Amino acid sequence: MQLFKALGFRFLFGIVSLLFISFVTFVASDLAPGDAAMYNAGEKASVERIEQIREQMGLNRPLLVRYGSYISGIAKGDWGESYSGTHEPVLDKLKRTVPMTAKIAILAITLASAIGIFLGTISALKEKKFTDRSILTLSTLGVTLPNFVLAPILVYIFAVKFDMLPTTWESDLRAPEWMYLLLPVVVLSLRPTALITRLTRASMIETLKQEFIRTAIAKGVPRFRLVTKYALRNAILPVITSIGTTFGFLLTGSFVAERFFTIPGVGSETIEAILRNDVPVIQGCVLATGIMFVVINTIVDLLLPILDPRIREAQV
Repeated sequence: MQLFKALGFRFLFGIVSLLFISFVTFVASDLAPGDAAMYNAGEKASVERIEQIREQMGLNRPLLVRYGSYISGIAKGDWGESYSGTHEPVLDKLKRTVPMTAKIAILAITLASAIGIFLGTISALKEKKFTDRSILTLSTLGVTLPNFVLAPILVYIFAVKFDMLPTTWESDLRAPEWMYLLLPVVVLSLRPTALITRLTRASMIETLKQEFIRTAIAKGVPRFRLVTKYALRNAILPVITSIGTTFGFLLTGSFVAERFFTIPGVGSETIEAILRNDVPVIQGCVLATGIMFVVINTIVDLLLPILDPRIREAQV
């Protein structure tokens, strides 16, 4: 019962977080120069025409009233319509772009977690040796090298120099999809890999010094089982927590990667909406990104009690 109560509290906290995100985005959009009425009326419209459109759109109502209507529409599945082009519903845009961003982010965090945990474990087992120093050097490089520097380097090597991968996304794919996603996923996963590596190393070193590890060694537990079942299982808990927060970095980092590789995801759509001052699309993309972040962190909260009986017993 306590476990379900804890999950319910986490869900409620997620809803509050999303409301806060939506409110900040709504206020920022309201404070930005210009508004929807000016955009729809055009540059040469008269003041009377702009005021008429503003009244039709309800922009002359108080901020909190408009925000309440916006949240009410979200709850009913009405996320508004784009101001530009064919005035496509925002929800349709999100249905088209969110799966691509989610796919890239999940692939990147999976790759970063697998490599980071492996390298961090090896580094901890070889503490202060050449292997450890080499991994730490590479992880430092991964933390300091920004995406917008790494992306053109990889494109030049693998797409231009050796012609092994496509340079950017195409509407009609001429190769398997994984070839188009490989470079963006690698670019996005570099920094999380470095962070997870360093965190895993620190956690493993601390765990290997614990009393239960020395007891297991004294009992003759095989080294592989000692590392995987005893040490890594305990050391990985803070790493999993970090993976949840790192996912937020991947979502924001995808804006740069999607724009650079022209991938039709939420990141590209958000940047295009900002350039067009398309407020409903901006609000919808930000809220969709927040929902993905909350969902991933909720999954992390579910995994921790499964991996650590102490957490499960505390909640029960």
